[in-house]
Amino acid sequence: MRARLFAAIAGIVLLLTAPAVRGQPLVADLSDHLIAVTAGFSGAKLLLFGALDEGVANDVVVVIRGPDRDAVVRRKSQVAGVWVNRDSVRFGSVPTFYYVASNRPLADITSGRVLARRGIGLEQLAFKTIGGKRPDLPAFHEALIRNREGSGLFNDAEGQVRMLGGRLFRTDVVFPSNVPTGSFNVTTYLFRGGDLISAQTTPLIVSKVGIGARVFEFAHRYAALYGIAAIAIALFAGWLAGAAFRKS
Repeated sequence: MRARLFAAIAGIVLLLTAPAVRGQPLVADLSDHLIAVTAGFSGAKLLLFGALDEGVANDVVVVIRGPDRDAVVRRKSQVAGVWVNRDSVRFGSVPTFYYVASNRPLADITSGRVLARRGIGLEQLAFKTIGGKRPDLPAFHEALIRNREGSGLFNDAEGQVRMLGGRLFRTDVVFPSNVPTGSFNVTTYLFRGGDLISAQTTPLIVSKVGIGARVFEFAHRYAALYGIAAIAIALFAGWLAGAAFRKS
C-alpha cells in the first residue's frame, strides 16, 4: 500500500514536469478506486493525493458524493403519551454520502455564491421536495442533514487537506461501516485568490463482494423467493432447536 502510494505521487510529479501536461494546474488521484464491502466490513480509509503546477496561494477542496436517492424525514409528536410519526417530507436527489475537505475554512477560500453554484459544503446542499413546498421545509432540511451527520454519512472536514511543500497535497477520507454501495464522484477543486482554476473528478466504486454480495443480489432480484426461503430456514431452525431441547 505505502509503496504503491509513493510510486503514484512520484508519477504525478513526473507528469507535471513533462512538456505534454505541464499546463495542467491540477492532478489528483486516490490510493484505491474500489471499496470492497464484505460480511465483516467495518469501514475503510482512502488517501486522496495530488500535485499542483504552482506553489503560490493555492487552496484545495475535495468533495465526495455518493449516489443520489430519495429520503424521507419524519417528525414525531406525542399522542396520548406515546411518540408517533405525525408528519413527513420526502426529498429527492439526496446524496447518500457527502464529504467535503479543504485546506482551510471554505468561507476563506471563495465566495458563498461560488460555493452555492458548485454545491460545495453542507450549508450549500439543496434538495428537491417531492409533494410541494411548505413553510416548515427548512426545519426538515436541517433535520435531514443532522441525521446524516449523526450516522457518519455527511462530513465536513475543513482544514483536513494538508499542503506539502506548496505543490503537493493529501487528505485521508474515512468511510463508515454503513457507507452505501454504488458509484461515487470524487471531485478535487483548485482555487487561487477566490477564483476556481481547475477541477478534476475521479470515480470511486463501493461494492459488496463475496457471499454477502450474492445473497444481497438474490434478495433484491427474487424478493418473493428470498422471503419464502427465509421463512423456511427460520422454521427449520426452530424445529431443530426444539428437537435438541427435547433430547436433552
